Amino acid sequence: MTQFIGTGDIRALLHATGIEEFLTGLAGYIEADFRRWESFEKAARLASHSRDGVIELMPASDGDLYAMKFVNGHPKNTAAGKLTVTAFGVLADVATGYPVLVSEMTILTALRTAATSAVAARALARPDSRVMALIGAGAQSEFQALAFKALLGIEEVRVFDIDPEAVDKFCLNLAGAGLRIIRAGSAAEAVRGADIVTTCTAAKTRAHVLTPDLIAPGMHLNAIGGDCPGKTELHPDIVASAAVFTEYTPQTRIEGEIQQVPADFPVTELWQVLAGKAAGRRSANEITLFDSVGFAIEDFSTLRYVRDLSQASVRDIDLVPDLDDPKDLFGLVAQSPKWATIAASTAAGSTHQGLSPSSAAPSVGSPKT
Repeated sequence: MTQFIGTGDIRALLHATGIEEFLTGLAGYIEADFRRWESFEKAARLASHSRDGVIELMPASDGDLYAMKFVNGHPKNTAAGKLTVTAFGVLADVATGYPVLVSEMTILTALRTAATSAVAARALARPDSRVMALIGAGAQSEFQALAFKALLGIEEVRVFDIDPEAVDKFCLNLAGAGLRIIRAGSAAEAVRGADIVTTCTAAKTRAHVLTPDLIAPGMHLNAIGGDCPGKTELHPDIVASAAVFTEYTPQTRIEGEIQQVPADFPVTELWQVLAGKAAGRRSANEITLFDSVGFAIEDFSTLRYVRDLSQASVRDIDLVPDLDDPKDLFGLVAQSPKWATIAASTAAGSTHQGLSPSSAAPSVGSPKT
């Protein structure tokens, strides 16, 4: 049987574990997998773009397990009462191809994005960072704030969104979370004096959420909203002047902030820093940028983590047939004794050409596969 984890299961798991504890554990899995980056089979995600959004497939494998996530991004959905991003994922055994886990990944994508952001910031931001600016208070925002609190010790979050109701929601959700939350009147007000700046806006356009005049020496920028061609958040001069770190560079050059700069613009992949193969921040005054578009290894890590964390509580679903004779798939769906007779006679070398249409078993659907 294939294990299944639904949204209710994830809610129960988070309530039992604690969100910050969950994020900390997840960050450990992500960092461990980034350190063994070279052992993975990697590919940029397959994206299907439409007028209103994008649907993507994101695969990754370490040779033992294979993970795939289906995810969408439709910014206009919220106007219709729907989520901008939804997702589900599959973890499979490479040796047999059998799916071993099917899981919701709408909540998990928000958690893994936040955990990855914090893993990157722990490696790239100044160690004394305590103040974070958050531009965009949508579905991702609370997860980002809690991840940075749990992994970096962030104490103050200055939040700005063009939608004041989104900020209301953010403040209500994080009341009592142990963070000092300041409502900023503008992006400039939020960023002023911040050590770390996270941009997580949803508009599918080339936006300049941050401009060069807002950036101070020593800042770490965590740009997570730009995640498809034609969608950015930073002025290109910010990108050009920063030390830029990516996940999987071939994907980021198409989808990330670096789509705005020449194709030979130098970047460092985060795994190289975590594995000790490249330097991260080189000075206290350096501006570092994590140009994050999300990559499939993060989903691989997340599926492994929830599988390991949920072993005692997951449900089984009959996603794959369980057969006594693995060569007899047809026998599983036979609808009448006549089917069994036909199958037996065919196996013996006879045919059923003499059967009239009225005596044959009823057709079910199209013969196409």
